[in-house]
Amino acid sequence: MENFIIQLLNGLVSGMLLFVMAAGLSLIFGQMNVINLAHGSFYLLGGYIGLSMVRQGNFWLALVLAPLLVGGLGVIIEYFFLRKLYGSHRHLDQVLFTFGLALIASDLIQWNWGAYVQSVSPPPLLAGQVSIFTIEFPIYRLSIIVFGLVLAVLLWFFLERTRLGAIVRAGVSDAQMVSGLGINIHLVFAGVFALGVALAALAGVVGAPIRALYLGLGFEILILTLVVVVIGGLGTLKGAFFGSLLIGMADTFGKALLPEFALFLIFAVMVVVLLIRPSGLFGLKGV
Repeated sequence: MENFIIQLLNGLVSGMLLFVMAAGLSLIFGQMNVINLAHGSFYLLGGYIGLSMVRQGNFWLALVLAPLLVGGLGVIIEYFFLRKLYGSHRHLDQVLFTFGLALIASDLIQWNWGAYVQSVSPPPLLAGQVSIFTIEFPIYRLSIIVFGLVLAVLLWFFLERTRLGAIVRAGVSDAQMVSGLGINIHLVFAGVFALGVALAALAGVVGAPIRALYLGLGFEILILTLVVVVIGGLGTLKGAFFGSLLIGMADTFGKALLPEFALFLIFAVMVVVLLIRPSGLFGLKGV
């Protein structure tokens, strides 16, 4: 029973980290119709920027500054490069560009921070463990669960209860209609892309004390995030949330109970969901 509770909590932690990643990728994919294979690299870049700040003794500043820096980089990339690749017939160009961007980011990270595994310590305020029933569980991991839930509520409020969120949701459904209303759709796209990559960088900072940092991690977490987006449905925050929980649990319990088949279990879950709901759990039919 104790082992089950531990794995359940670890599954929630993994799910919340995936949600922070998947929320940004789902918005980018749903709003801009862009296949961003560099999303994992933005996660890794945010983690390494956070690492540099943590070494200076300021984890909390890293939580703010790393997403802002990476989000600003995202605006530059969207304005000068990605904007030229919009359109459903440009998906191959988008894949090649973002994949090349991921490779460039990997080389730059290796050049600046090295290729070996880097560990990040949690902030002293969240160090230590707390008793849950008869087990001891790290405070930092519990804080990630709370952080993910709070972020989900804030993103829901932004998308569902603000005018800007309504524009974003409308753009997910029909970008041409939004443009026809006189709204600068390119500015909306730039904002959505910046928000998406900033969320990826935020996940990198938050996840670094748990997963550590190393080359290749960006591609590993990108695969899980893509699975979450496909399962949840494109462009839906609700889909990103519940898809993340589902894959987080499957990944955690798979590694604990059937480590040889952990990756198979993740894709098996995706296949089962798509057989029942081809558009994802909360995706629109035909999308």
